[in-house]
Amino acid sequence: EPGCQEALPKLPVPNLKDTLDRYLSCMKHLLTEEQFNKTQNIVTQFGAPGGVGELLQSKLTERSENMANWVYDYWLNDMYLNNRLALPVNSSPAMVFPQQNFKAPIDSLRFAAHLISGVLEYKTHLDDRNLPADYARGQLAGTRLCMEQYYRLFTSYRLPGPERDTLVAQESSVMPEPEHIIVACKNQFFVLDVMINFRQLNQRDLLTQLEKIVKMADNEEEQLPPIGLLTSDGRTEWAESRSVLMRESTNRDSLDMIERCLCLVCLDDASGPELSDTTRAMLMLHGGGLTKNGGNRWYDKPMQFIVGADGCCGVVCEHSAFEGIVLVQCTEYLLKCMIGSPSKLVRAASVSELPAPRRLRWKCTPEIHKLITSAADKLQRMVKNLDMSVHKFHDYGKEFIKKQKMSPDAYIQVALQLGFYRCQGRPVSTYESASLRRFQQGRVDNIRSATPEAFAFVKAMTEGKNSTSVEKMELLKGAITAQTSYTRLAITGMAIDNHLLGLRELAHEMKMGKLEMFKDEAYLISNQFILSTSQVPTTVEMFCCYGPVVPNGYGACYNPQSDHIIFSVSSFHDSQQTCSAEFVKCLVQGLRDIRDLCNKCNADCAPKKEVRLLLANRP
Repeated sequence: EPGCQEALPKLPVPNLKDTLDRYLSCMKHLLTEEQFNKTQNIVTQFGAPGGVGELLQSKLTERSENMANWVYDYWLNDMYLNNRLALPVNSSPAMVFPQQNFKAPIDSLRFAAHLISGVLEYKTHLDDRNLPADYARGQLAGTRLCMEQYYRLFTSYRLPGPERDTLVAQESSVMPEPEHIIVACKNQFFVLDVMINFRQLNQRDLLTQLEKIVKMADNEEEQLPPIGLLTSDGRTEWAESRSVLMRESTNRDSLDMIERCLCLVCLDDASGPELSDTTRAMLMLHGGGLTKNGGNRWYDKPMQFIVGADGCCGVVCEHSAFEGIVLVQCTEYLLKCMIGSPSKLVRAASVSELPAPRRLRWKCTPEIHKLITSAADKLQRMVKNLDMSVHKFHDYGKEFIKKQKMSPDAYIQVALQLGFYRCQGRPVSTYESASLRRFQQGRVDNIRSATPEAFAFVKAMTEGKNSTSVEKMELLKGAITAQTSYTRLAITGMAIDNHLLGLRELAHEMKMGKLEMFKDEAYLISNQFILSTSQVPTTVEMFCCYGPVVPNGYGACYNPQSDHIIFSVSSFHDSQQTCSAEFVKCLVQGLRDIRDLCNKCNADCAPKKEVRLLLANRP
């Protein structure tokens, strides 16, 4: 941003020796002795004086001097754009709103109109560049944060490509297009202009337009095939299908309208009686497949607001443009907006007759029908495969943890390590996202929570028949300290994952061939995140969820509140090694065991004099 961006520091390049040492200590307990010895030799050779590591390091330093953020492009491609997996479940996270109580169909449209009003208001703040700056909370609180991600919420689009996708950002041209939203209803897409004659539609007008859209969508003769399903396919397949669609000018115009819209609002049909948190989370992530609302989506768009007739609501996000916290801030603004002003919309006609919203048209050849069927089959398999478990842990929340003088995030991460070990009997590479927004264009790096210290604590808790609670407590404190200090490293730009990625990508650019360092089995293991975790805290009642990043892994998202913690755990049914309910059970037991350990030590460690006073002062 002009002016204020200048003030933020650039992302630093960590010292090479520090990163290599840290890499070895992160990996040692996750490898066999044989694997580790091999890796140690490779790393020593890579980091040798005058060796390839030093050459790459100097090139990386040069790169950092010439760019605002040396890792941004590398990271974006590696994390998202090169990934060929389908977006739903594998990549796009969802925020699940509290269950809404819609008594009549009009209520869900009121809710949608209200939501759109909030989006337009928020978009005005963005356009005027007067969104208040965020400041860091938690560790190293108070630092100003980069705001760039916010400006992509309603202006970007992920375009599928045969080998790599493109994140397209619209720069406002001299003649800005009339702003519009795409409304999906019954797998049909409609253009809802939010500006008419230079006037922004108010809530009542929006409601009128949504009612017209629902009527149009119900018109059987007009119904078109569910084109949106194509966006749920693998990225290479969708890129191919899109180029087939593009042969027809009708389709080109429709695609253009979708690709340039502010966001999508998906008016979903009711999808069944039982709407637990877990069910709602699954429906947000994949729409329930073709038979439910899986076709009522366009996954390439950063923001899709879901408003279900049965009160199942939330937002699904294409993740390449921004991180979870930015999504939370935007969504909380919208929900607070809505809670703050109860929507008692009278159904009065608008002063001016509004032009009817228009349906997007598609010309579908038999070839395209085939592609839609194939996408629908794959989505159906994904729906069957997702094993989701949302658990509200009510025994305690972050207040209890703070009383122990521990960081709630570090504490929960150690509990996740304990739960996983209980479940699987081994530690694995673990990913916890750490924000780099203290730096220009900062995204995230990885906190490697499977620390040697956490492993020592976990072993004592599960196998240490002979260790006393005092010893276990020492190990817990050690694990939390290690976790906290790795977190500090990560948020100050000193973690290892982005650094190693930068060195790897530079080697590739310099045509060095595949280096031993990055072919090594340990490096592959280090990047198999069987446990992928993220803290997504909210102040409004809602929670975040996402799928696993590997076929045999868990996605574990948590939201710590003062007296409870919400966990959304996902895995795949077709992996014999995972089971979400089982993991939740082990996690809950771990959280209770750590609490009991803290309580026992607090009781044992209380100075005797205080105990005597307490007894003496009893009534």
